[in-house]
Amino acid sequence: MDINKILNAKRVKLTMTATSKDEAIQELTDLLYQDGALSSKEVFIRDVYLREAEGSTGFENHIAIPHGKSSAVKQTTLAIGRTRQDIAWETLDGSKVRCIILFAVRLEDQNTTHIRLLSQVASALADDEVIAQLLDETDPERIIQLFSQYAETDLC
Repeated sequence: MDINKILNAKRVKLTMTATSKDEAIQELTDLLYQDGALSSKEVFIRDVYLREAEGSTGFENHIAIPHGKSSAVKQTTLAIGRTRQDIAWETLDGSKVRCIILFAVRLEDQNTTHIRLLSQVASALADDEVIAQLLDETDPERIIQLFSQYAETDLC
């Protein structure tokens, strides 16, 4: 998949002001809404928290991957953000979070595109160099390119 078809620089914010998990989810949801990927912020956030109730989406190495499968999503996409300070989040390794990758998934895509996209992101996050760059890179286009190198050609 060409991640450039679902992610653009308007959906990457490397200087988030969020100081909590709730603020981070809200801030990234605002990006998606402003860029036209969501029809309703409130419905999408409700669906993200329904997923959070099933188990934490904190990953490891200061990364969290919350997601919402929602009727409010007009286009399956991602929003990527990095906070200025560490945020408390339930992670696999107990680390605080600095980078959040928010998945916004159309209900029609939840068993197809979503699984492939999640696989692509997980493959990227298995690479220590990618994680280091996610935590330091200042150019949103370079962040997108980090994930593009793990593309699956048949996703979109």
